[in-house]
Amino acid sequence: MKRDTQHPKHPSDEVLAASVRGDVDMATEDRVSEHVEQCETCRQKLESFASDGHSRERIVSVLRHECEFIHSSSVGGTTENHAIDSADDLAPRASIADFAVTFLEPTDRPGAIGRLGAFEVLSVIGYGGMGIVFRGFQEELNRPVAIKVMSPHLASNPLARKRFLREAQATAAIVHPNVMPILSVSEKSSLPFLVMPFVACHSLQERISSGGPLPIVEVLRIGVQVAAALAAAHKQGLVHRDVKPANILLERGIDRAMLTDFGLARAADDVTVTRSGVIAGTPQYMSPEQARGEPIDARSDLFSFGSVIYAMATGRPPFRGETSYGILRKITDHKHRSMQSVNETLPAWLDTLVDRLLSKQAAERFADAEEVQHILEACLAHVQRPGTPMPSQLVPAKRRFSRAWLWSAAFVGICVIAPAYWFGGDVSTVSIALPPEVPKSLWDDDFDHQVNELSNEIDALATQIDPRATAAPSDHSKH
Repeated sequence: MKRDTQHPKHPSDEVLAASVRGDVDMATEDRVSEHVEQCETCRQKLESFASDGHSRERIVSVLRHECEFIHSSSVGGTTENHAIDSADDLAPRASIADFAVTFLEPTDRPGAIGRLGAFEVLSVIGYGGMGIVFRGFQEELNRPVAIKVMSPHLASNPLARKRFLREAQATAAIVHPNVMPILSVSEKSSLPFLVMPFVACHSLQERISSGGPLPIVEVLRIGVQVAAALAAAHKQGLVHRDVKPANILLERGIDRAMLTDFGLARAADDVTVTRSGVIAGTPQYMSPEQARGEPIDARSDLFSFGSVIYAMATGRPPFRGETSYGILRKITDHKHRSMQSVNETLPAWLDTLVDRLLSKQAAERFADAEEVQHILEACLAHVQRPGTPMPSQLVPAKRRFSRAWLWSAAFVGICVIAPAYWFGGDVSTVSIALPPEVPKSLWDDDFDHQVNELSNEIDALATQIDPRATAAPSDHSKH
């Protein structure tokens, strides 16, 4: 029997639905009838289409319309953003609408487009490589929810299915106000799905795309919350692996940021989910070690977080390119452009913070997300109350003169004193002068104390050379 070329084992759902409507030719109708007689699965589908054809046509129509609207809204920016979004858009809009029909059940609720278990499906929130997100309603608890359903082409892949389910497990292990929680998960259905609270919010990426750079106070406020969320995840032994503005949600009406989409998260020591040589994550916000496919730890998230702060403060990510490969090469081989050169109003200490987060070597970054959280909190306090001191990690190190430099000065002094004694000079008038290139601002109390100590040692040496030197000791620290 000749079967549908797209689905060698079964006729496609479109063919079955068209057969119910009588929109297929005689040959196709005969093939479908012959197959359905031997296939219980397709017979049930055919009966379902026949019993509720109008409802399913409406679902397809609504979903296609909403997916087209979401797609046109999400790629309405620059050509570069369009290229990145298109690369992530693994499922065509029509396929997303069509696959939804295969698992959504009919509903009598006004305004709903279908039903999924105990949840009414009201509209589409968004979609991506892992699946589609619906806005839903749970009648039992009278609350709105967001339902993330795994795309069918991934659900058939055990590796991808495992990763999807790990999102729920990873997130459920983190109890924190800045992490989007998971309410429930279903893995028994043909397409796994997880349920989250529905929050009136927009992503940080949408905020940046629509409004450009954020005010410094907002950058720090969001940064504190994201750092706190990462710290909570890292304490559970989890590395997010995909920290980016699109995965940070900003709740409308209150100043709350939430980290979401732990779909790529895994235990730091778990090497079974991502195979060797497979790079997971978003190119523009990857760490160098992630881009090279090397083992990573929590410090990889800190690099990505540094890229997020950069994007918030300047309106664009630190590494950009025409292709994903070009972006990855810049991340691994090139230093980012300073933020002040992009936005001259930014303070130098913010550049210092981001420079360290974006260090190519993980060991040169901050120790952990909790440290970064405390630093950002101190920065926010400094901006809001200028009298508050900056965190010491961001203050340029005050130049200190080493003991070696002081001993060098002592050696020079002795070289001056000794000849004066040998040739009959008056060593009591000899003093040490600070080199003219040393600014007075660096002559601090600590340095003054060291010089006084050294001066006493020089006086002692001078006394051994000429006892007359004790008659009028010089105050070297004042010259």
